[in-house]
Amino acid sequence: MTTLETNTVDTPPADVAVGPQLEMPLPQVFETVEEERMHRKVQLAAAFRMFSKAGLDEGVAGHVTARDPEHTDSYWVNPFGMHFSLIKQSDLVRVNHAGEVVEGNRAVNGAAVAIHCAVHAARPDVIAAAHAHGPYGKTLSSLPMGIEMLTQDACAFHQDYGIFESFSGVVLDPEEGRKIGRALADKKAVILRNHGMLTVGHSVESAAWWFLTLERTAQSQLMAYAAGTPTIIDDENAAATYQTVGGEFAGWFQFQPIWQRISKDNPDIWD
Repeated sequence: MTTLETNTVDTPPADVAVGPQLEMPLPQVFETVEEERMHRKVQLAAAFRMFSKAGLDEGVAGHVTARDPEHTDSYWVNPFGMHFSLIKQSDLVRVNHAGEVVEGNRAVNGAAVAIHCAVHAARPDVIAAAHAHGPYGKTLSSLPMGIEMLTQDACAFHQDYGIFESFSGVVLDPEEGRKIGRALADKKAVILRNHGMLTVGHSVESAAWWFLTLERTAQSQLMAYAAGTPTIIDDENAAATYQTVGGEFAGWFQFQPIWQRISKDNPDIWD
C-alpha cells in the first residue's frame, strides 16, 4: 500500500502559516522504479474515481494517462468502456508512443491514443495528461473566449493555457493529436474548441487537480457572465496570484485532500 510522505518543512510556501517544526505532505521519493510505477498507477486509479465523483464521466469519453517511469516512451491509460468509478490499478493498460498496447489485454480509446501519444511525445517533462467531457469545460470551449481571470482559482491558468481552434470531429488522426500538442506548447492546459479541455502535469496528482479546477473555473466563468458583467483581475495581480496557486507543487498539494478521501473510501484501487 502506498502511503503519503510527511516531512518537516523548514521554509514553508508563502501561503503556509509559520511556526516551529511544521509538518506537511511532500512528494515522495522512491527507492525503486517498481515502487514509483505502482504509485503512479494507484494515483491514476484514484484520479478516475475523483473524476467519477465530480461528474466528469460521460459514456466512454475521457482518459487520463501516466507515463511509465521505466519505459518512458509509453504511458498507462484506462481501458476503453470501463466506468471510471470501477478502475483499479491492475485494470490500466500500457501504450507506447506508436499507439501500440504493450501491456494489458483491454482495448484503448482511439482518441486517447491519438491525443496522449502526441502530448507525451512532445512533452518529455509531462508525467500525466487528463481529458474528459465535463459539462462546463465543453460549454466554454464552444464560445469565442478563453479562461478569464475572474477569480483567484482562475489565476492558476494565467498565461498558462493554449487554445486549439480547429474542430474536425473525433480525434483519431495522429496528426490531429500532434496539432493539439503544438497548441498546448509548454502550458499546463489547452482548450479544445467545440470539444473540451486537456491538462498536463509533472505528476498524476497535479494533472488531475488542474483538470478539476479548470472545469470548475469554466463553471464559475459561465455563471458570472450569465449573472452580469464580472470584474476581471488585473494582469499584475493575476500574475502575482499565479506564483502561489499555479505552480506544480501547488497542483500536487491541492490533490492531497482528495487522495486522502478517495484512498480511504476506495481501498480496492490498489488491487
